[in-house]
This record gives sequence, C-alpha cells and structure tokens, in this order.
Amino acid sequence: MQSLFTTIVVVQILSALAIIALVLLQHGKGADMGAAFGSGASGSLFGASGSSNFLSRSTGLAAVIFFSATLALAYFGNKGSLKTGGVMDTLPAITTPAPSSNSVPTPSPAAAPVPPVPASGSAGQIPK
Repeated sequence: MQSLFTTIVVVQILSALAIIALVLLQHGKGADMGAAFGSGASGSLFGASGSSNFLSRSTGLAAVIFFSATLALAYFGNKGSLKTGGVMDTLPAITTPAPSSNSVPTPSPAAAPVPPVPASGSAGQIPK
C-alpha cells in the first residue's frame, strides 16, 4: 500500500512539473502582434499554428493527470481515519480525588467574621 501511495505522489509531482513547463512554453495573447512582423511562430518547431494546439492539449492532459493523482491521494490518505464523535470525545478524562470522610473542612476566606467598624470617633484615632 505504501508503494502505491509513493507512486501516486511521484506521478503528481511529475505532472505538476509538466504543467509548469508547458504553460511557460506557450505563447501569450500579446505574442501574435510580434509574429505579424516576421518573428515568432512562422519558424517554430510545430509550424505556424500547430504549437498552440499541441501545447494546449498537452497541458490539458497533464492537468487531468494532476487532478486524478490529487483525488487518489485524498482517497488513500483519508481511508483509515474514520472516527465517530467529535474532538472533545478524544480528550483524556480528568479525575479529581474524592474528599475523605475524616478530613476537617477548612473555612473559606469569605466565611471569616468581619471585625466591626467603630461608629463613633474621628478618623485616624485608635480606640482605647
């Protein structure tokens, strides 16, 4: 199974490089004006109009191979990871220790008695 996965990755990389090369070889829309003055497509390897059809079809074929390899990689990469439930179901459970029966409860700071405020007297004096 691993060798099939590796083969598909190699096919995808080669098709991606072929797409890059074929796109760079093609003439853009602005190249037609330069060919009208005597340079460009008239002396090309594939003839005056044959290069655009050949390169376009080759690019399309390389794109089909690339997308097929991508779909195959997505299928094989996701084949063994079918899990039910959500992300929170996979977290480890947190356990808290149960309180023992002979432990003495400690009072919380909010339950401590508040000292009374003296009602009379001036501020800053210590009561006697």
